[in-house]
Amino acid sequence: MKRPTPAFWRGRRVLVTGHTGFKGAWLALLLTRLGAHVTGIALPAGEPSLFHILRDRMIISHRHLDINDPGLAPLMASARPEITFHLAAQALVPAGFADPKGTFSTNLSGTIAVLQALRGLDSLAAVLVTTDKVYRNDATGRRFREDDPLGGHDPYSASKAAAELAIACWRSSFPADLPPLGAARAGNVIGGGDFAPGRLLPDIIRSLDAKPLELRHPHATRPWQHVLDVLVGYLLYAEHLAAGNQLDSLNFGPSETDEASVADLIAACAAALGQNLPWRHVAAPPEAPRLALDASLARKTLQWQPVMNRSAAIAATTAWYAAWRRGEDVAALCDQQASAALA
Repeated sequence: MKRPTPAFWRGRRVLVTGHTGFKGAWLALLLTRLGAHVTGIALPAGEPSLFHILRDRMIISHRHLDINDPGLAPLMASARPEITFHLAAQALVPAGFADPKGTFSTNLSGTIAVLQALRGLDSLAAVLVTTDKVYRNDATGRRFREDDPLGGHDPYSASKAAAELAIACWRSSFPADLPPLGAARAGNVIGGGDFAPGRLLPDIIRSLDAKPLELRHPHATRPWQHVLDVLVGYLLYAEHLAAGNQLDSLNFGPSETDEASVADLIAACAAALGQNLPWRHVAAPPEAPRLALDASLARKTLQWQPVMNRSAAIAATTAWYAAWRRGEDVAALCDQQASAALA
């Protein structure tokens, strides 16, 4: 598997929106280790948060700002990013049902704000992160390819699909003003440091000290993969775009053998933690029974592939949370895992 090129990133001005989130904090750590000059724009992190755990290990110019704030464009102009990673988002399906208007505001209007702010900047590339849920899910269970139709039956999925339409619109409407734009579509990521409510791994860890897990769709199958494998893919994607190669969208997903149902993932985590993890099924709005991505284009074009299979990803993730629960130095563990991802 190809790895990010240290010489490309060393001294490079990189902007990350959403750097206080789970993926964003891991990405900022990787970029710091690669020697990039990172500017982060995001809302304040909650508690607990991976960003606060890693804050002293990042070299980053940190700004608190909503991406829909009018101050975004001048702030991005002052940062003069050569590479931009747009991760800021409302990223939870249940929250989309609770606040559909806010979800569209963040995911669609926020993406448009970033696209507008990029216009006229002397940039090399921008990777805008969407989701595996942008596809019009026909419930056939097939693995989606980049040229499949977009859609979305819930506010989160639809808002991300709408963001992809905006990216395509800006790409075709303002080519002289923008760097190459890439939409990155990844499956369900797991890894240490995710504390978001309603996500499976954080809910599993919280259930160790509280009531049994409540599962919305225990038999739904998802493309689980470790966050570091996905982020390495984003870095390779940016390098590819910066070399002048336009590649409008890319899937980042595990092999078909590493897909698993929610219930199966819980059983694997229970075994890794040496704990019993009881759960109960609760009523919830419908979701697709199976989501799967065909990532052959990323494998062919970027020479990317996940290093960790499902078992290794679960082992790395549960080891992180076990260390965190014991009060150990999980920032040092993040360093070790990040080093392995870049090696």
